[in-house]
Amino acid sequence: MTEPRRPVVFLLDVDNTLIDNDRVAADLKRYLTREVGAERQERYWAAFETLRGELGYADYLGALQRYRGEYPRDPHLLAVSSFLVNYPFANRLYPEALDVLEHLAAWGPTVILSDGDAVFQPRKIERAGLQEAVDGNVLIYIHKERELDDVERRYPAGHYVLVDDKLRILTAVKRVWERRVTTVFPRQGHYAQDPQALATNPPADLSVERIGDLLAYDLTALVAAASRPMDPTTTRA
Repeated sequence: MTEPRRPVVFLLDVDNTLIDNDRVAADLKRYLTREVGAERQERYWAAFETLRGELGYADYLGALQRYRGEYPRDPHLLAVSSFLVNYPFANRLYPEALDVLEHLAAWGPTVILSDGDAVFQPRKIERAGLQEAVDGNVLIYIHKERELDDVERRYPAGHYVLVDDKLRILTAVKRVWERRVTTVFPRQGHYAQDPQALATNPPADLSVERIGDLLAYDLTALVAAASRPMDPTTTRA
């Protein structure tokens, strides 16, 4: 059955947009150091970064499998796995993140649009309370910016509002949807502060310091923030 076309659909990233994932990573680093020691903690993160380079997204459990290959007899593996799967992600939601979802839902469907693996990322979204907050509207891709046709098929709309902490993602989506999307850049987390990303991508249609700042915007302001179609040669000075 064809989904009805909505005037506007809101698409929101998860990590460092709704959840403070930098704090999650810091908690994991401390836990690993306590359980397996500093050297093996560093080996885990080396495996994590290698795997992220191969896959294009963060895979915490996949990195643990890689770590297991190096240390197959480490008895602490089960404890680390339990820490990841049972982590209290609801405690790491940014202030007013759920209020923002409720605020936006007054005007159209709110949809989680995330990259990630097929096990840990859905678990994170569910345990954070985000799946319930968006009425089960959750999309998780390998590279979400390449799946916009599928997003449109599932959630057809006249206009989209995309909230994401990565300027690279916002830029890629803007180039495809142009005036049909308002790109919103919350300056949260380490990706949002990356000098190279700030220097090589044009600014988003709207920037806010924190996700809760969106409570001050109404629908008219959010839609009107969409700028003219992006010049693909334009970069930020």
